[in-house]
Amino acid sequence: MQEGIKSSTKILTEKLENWWVLFIENLPNIAVAILVLFISYFISRFVYNITLKLIQGRIRQKAVAKLISRVISAFTVLLGLFLALSVMNLGESITGLLAGAGISGIVIGLAMQSTLSNTISGVVLSFRKNIRLGNWVETTGYAGEVIDIALNYLVLKEADNNIVVIPNKTILDNPIKNYSLTTRMRVTIECGIGYESDLEKVEHITKGVIADSFEQIDEAEDVEFYFTEFGGSSINFLCRFWIDAENALEKLRAKSTAIKKIKQAFVEEDINIPFPIRTLKFEDETLNVSNVEKSLEEA
Repeated sequence: MQEGIKSSTKILTEKLENWWVLFIENLPNIAVAILVLFISYFISRFVYNITLKLIQGRIRQKAVAKLISRVISAFTVLLGLFLALSVMNLGESITGLLAGAGISGIVIGLAMQSTLSNTISGVVLSFRKNIRLGNWVETTGYAGEVIDIALNYLVLKEADNNIVVIPNKTILDNPIKNYSLTTRMRVTIECGIGYESDLEKVEHITKGVIADSFEQIDEAEDVEFYFTEFGGSSINFLCRFWIDAENALEKLRAKSTAIKKIKQAFVEEDINIPFPIRTLKFEDETLNVSNVEKSLEEA
């Protein structure tokens, strides 16, 4: 029993002595490896700050800018770690780390496929010039102002003040209409006037009202006016003009102003805007009002 304990103790002592010898022999390498790690750490901080300053001018989303800077900084630290392991002659450890990182990356990628997809889409959206904070956009049935582009989602503020959160991947996979990319919008107004109206006069008044109501319209000839159809109770027309606007709210205000001005002008010129009329003709002259009302109620 005692001999077994002595033998085990001897083996353990020899192992410790060998490790100590190896440690003493590799002290220079260990010192260099630690120095490499410290240098890589400080270089990574420098790279982080420089990268953040460079991309902040292109990306307004601070979260995305910091994420990209951290990723580049992490690569710098990993490079320093591999160099330190190489200095200590631990090539097999490097191979094991790379293999483990590859397997772990596949597992994590499969488990977080949706999250990673949205994150990558968020980075892509941040670099796109056709969508920015403050833009008025319409996509997937929602329309509103872009108030945030986070790593995983885009936030819209609709005209009724409701907040809509849309995954970034959905934004990239679907068409998007950005009203803020252009500084002009076309306003379209449809209306109808009575059959007894002077059509030339109606056109002249409508164009003049629109031209006088908006400073960006130089003259009445810049306003488009077309009669479109003979309606059931009116002759319908379409009026179109351009305004300086970058969101749907400004367009809506302009349309509201134009409708009020046209209505006021038509009232002043005694131009009728008829409502739908249905004429009923009865062959039986003895049919009184009460019978008509009763028939309508039964219908």
